Amino acid sequence: MTLRSATHFATATPARGRRSVGLLFALCSLLWTSTVLAQSTALSQSALTSAAAPLGNEFVEQEFLPVEEAYPLAVEPISSNTLLLIWQMPPGYYLYQHAFRFEFSNGTESSTLTPEFPSAIVREDEFFGRVEVYYDGVDIELLTPGPLAGGQLRVTSQGCADAGLCYPPRTQTFNIDENGEIREINTPARRAPSSSLLPSNPAPSQSLLFMMLLAFAGGIILNLMPCVLPILSLKVLGFASAPVNQRRRHGWLYSAGVILSFLLVAGILLGLRGAGQAIGWGFQLQSPGFVIGLAYLFVVMGLALSGMVELGSRFMNLGSDLAQSGGSTGSFFTGVLAVVVASPCTAPFMGTALGYALVQPPAQGLSVFAALGAGMAAPMLLLSYSETARKYLPRPGVWMERLKQALAFPLYATALWLFWVAGRQTSVDVMAATLFGALLIALGLWLWRGSFLAKSTALACLVVAIALATWRPAHLGSDESTLPAGTVAYTPESLNQLIAEGQPVFVDVTADWCITCLANERAVLLTTKVQEAFRDAGVTYMIADWTDYDPIIADFVASHGRSGIPLYVLYTGPQAPTVLPQLLRTQTVLKALEGVAGP
Repeated sequence: MTLRSATHFATATPARGRRSVGLLFALCSLLWTSTVLAQSTALSQSALTSAAAPLGNEFVEQEFLPVEEAYPLAVEPISSNTLLLIWQMPPGYYLYQHAFRFEFSNGTESSTLTPEFPSAIVREDEFFGRVEVYYDGVDIELLTPGPLAGGQLRVTSQGCADAGLCYPPRTQTFNIDENGEIREINTPARRAPSSSLLPSNPAPSQSLLFMMLLAFAGGIILNLMPCVLPILSLKVLGFASAPVNQRRRHGWLYSAGVILSFLLVAGILLGLRGAGQAIGWGFQLQSPGFVIGLAYLFVVMGLALSGMVELGSRFMNLGSDLAQSGGSTGSFFTGVLAVVVASPCTAPFMGTALGYALVQPPAQGLSVFAALGAGMAAPMLLLSYSETARKYLPRPGVWMERLKQALAFPLYATALWLFWVAGRQTSVDVMAATLFGALLIALGLWLWRGSFLAKSTALACLVVAIALATWRPAHLGSDESTLPAGTVAYTPESLNQLIAEGQPVFVDVTADWCITCLANERAVLLTTKVQEAFRDAGVTYMIADWTDYDPIIADFVASHGRSGIPLYVLYTGPQAPTVLPQLLRTQTVLKALEGVAGP
């Protein structure tokens, strides 16, 4: 189908074009519906009764605990000159390691105590540097220079809540009498007023602005990811021949599709997390129904680009159809499509920004997601306004048709990869059934151009394809995915045992649907050079496969301040673990291994 014939088809037979767009939109709706249903059924009973659960479209306002309840401290003597300090925090609250101060006075002299801190969680990125925090609780031993009896201990600490506010530094004084009894003497039992809650460093408004800038930068880089670039190439084709006013209007419609789609994803994410589900970016790809539906969509798009079916160019928004009024819908849904296909990818800066967004109140969280969408839409919107950029676009011609057909093959390849992911999530029988479903969709689209009987057959093909997408064999295969040579499967028990034995461990949280994960593994982690470096350093390579939803892995990801994957954590001993960047280079991994003692 040439560009001219596609334009004629879209304008001369609008009803047929609307049906085609409707068919694709129905497939997209199936994807979102299957995702929400799959994730909702995974909610635990405790999550359903959580006080933070959404009520309709409203959320219960976050109420912060008073500092006494958020960070209760117990002090116990261990020996004549050793104290044990025990903090137990509720979920979502943490303490800064660098904020601890300990002073001991025995009546004649005072001294500052420096304890050996236990391992903490480390967060590292290009902007924040190294921050070590304690979640859930921490036990600290203090060795005093003299006997405890008749002494006084002053403890300073500071903590924050994941919801975005920090408490001011708090100093507690404990008196130790001649009998060794310990009593706190200066902590009033009252609720701290809201004015005593200090903003995180930086302040909430500054944090929100900074995270929005990070999200905006991540959105821009997301355009270069392999899962997004083919879709944008199709959109750019339309700019080659469109009038200025039409080009700008379509640029804004595309941007609206991108931003609104990100807000929809954010609403689902925040709603499920508010109900107690530990999920993050790309969560929809843990649903086989979504993966299969997305594969179907890529097959349909590929067939349209190959000219084998007549979908009209409204949806694909190619060539001179961009200048037609009917292309407005196509521009908007091209933005929607770009977001859908971006879900397997994670760009730099996205992990930090989204991790922040998912623990904020809804308004702040949605703002970060909107900034991410604005960043992704910005290059296309600027292209629609820039006359200079338009001069560098090639002139329309026969090459556009050839390029359109060539771009179909990456879409076919992506569809095959998604069918493989679905097979890994379920079974090879499901993969074969859905491949047959894709064949039926192609047959149905071809029959749609015929008589009433042909159209009825086409609808039957679509129904059967959807049924095959939802079919699961009575007994799924129990064969576990094969791990690469030299690696072990992650479990909390095995990780804790290795750490207790002093064994260095590298934890790779990955998934078959995570393109960034697969790229890092093929280009860096599973290369001979890096694998030899792991062996020389005596590091156990541990893989946490999150292809299917696993609450244990979800908790591990959340404990390191992340909302999505990839996640790479290196444990090298009693000191705090190190979190590596989401986009890896060989030298980054080798440098992290430099300080690891060999076997």
